[in-house]
Amino acid sequence: MQFIRRKFLRFIIVVLAVTMITFLMVNVLPGDVSYVISGPDATLDDIEAVRKDLGLDRNIFIRYFIWLGNVFQANLGVSYQTGEPVYNAIVARLPVTLELLFFSQCIALLFALPAGIFCAYKQDSTLDRFVSGVGFATLSVPSFVMALFGIYLFSIHLRWLPASGYTPFFDNPWANLKSFVLPALSIALIEWVVLMRVLRSDLITTLQQNYILMARAKGLSPWKILLFHALRPSSLTLVTILGLQVGRCIGEAVIVETVFALPGIGRLLLNAIYGRDFLMVQGCILLLTIGYVSINSIVDILYLFLDPRIRPEGSYGE
Repeated sequence: MQFIRRKFLRFIIVVLAVTMITFLMVNVLPGDVSYVISGPDATLDDIEAVRKDLGLDRNIFIRYFIWLGNVFQANLGVSYQTGEPVYNAIVARLPVTLELLFFSQCIALLFALPAGIFCAYKQDSTLDRFVSGVGFATLSVPSFVMALFGIYLFSIHLRWLPASGYTPFFDNPWANLKSFVLPALSIALIEWVVLMRVLRSDLITTLQQNYILMARAKGLSPWKILLFHALRPSSLTLVTILGLQVGRCIGEAVIVETVFALPGIGRLLLNAIYGRDFLMVQGCILLLTIGYVSINSIVDILYLFLDPRIRPEGSYGE
């Protein structure tokens, strides 16, 4: 319990720090949203009235703590651009981003796990060098280039998959899955390489341990040793990297959702930044920060199940 309490305290500190820094950075950008809202024919009195109505005439720190107090009351404010409640806008687009991240990580693991196991088992072989070479080649390609290449190959040339658009899952499950194949691949073809290399390295180290030699001496098959004896203790770094990559995937989702016209959080955040919609930006950053920190906290807790030897001192008696 003490371990979880420490994690929760760090969670609160990180969320407060990130939201405050974001609030300060967004508000020091050049330009004034009140000019955009007032229109080109507005007078200075009209602009000042808009600033007062939005609270932009107050001190920036006062505005932050007012916003923070509203957050604790489940009120994220109203969009300056559309007049839509920020909470409703985020909830409506959140399933799209979650589905994209889920599929991209599943595909990345689908590539990384067998590749990492095969390369560790065939260390320094032709297969190992070939897979590593292909991996480093795809790692050097930006996600938007991968997206454009996928559109050209699978949408324009082969006509197998849609180039853009989104269909809700419950409206048409098959069309929904097809609309996510290319976006998820655009992210997964970059993310799987790091996972594969980390798993390969840890498996090679694990396969040299004494208990693996004992399992071999008992006559267990190599694949049984790999899957049931070596894979679990070799997954600690893999789980860590998988959690850390969520932050990178969120950044890539901003680009991928724009390229494929997916109505997700990344595209909403990008439009809010362009439109200087401060409250929408803050709401999106708050959600992404909570999600990122939560995932990494869950990863830390998963360590206790993957390897009980790393449990904090005194946790057994709690």
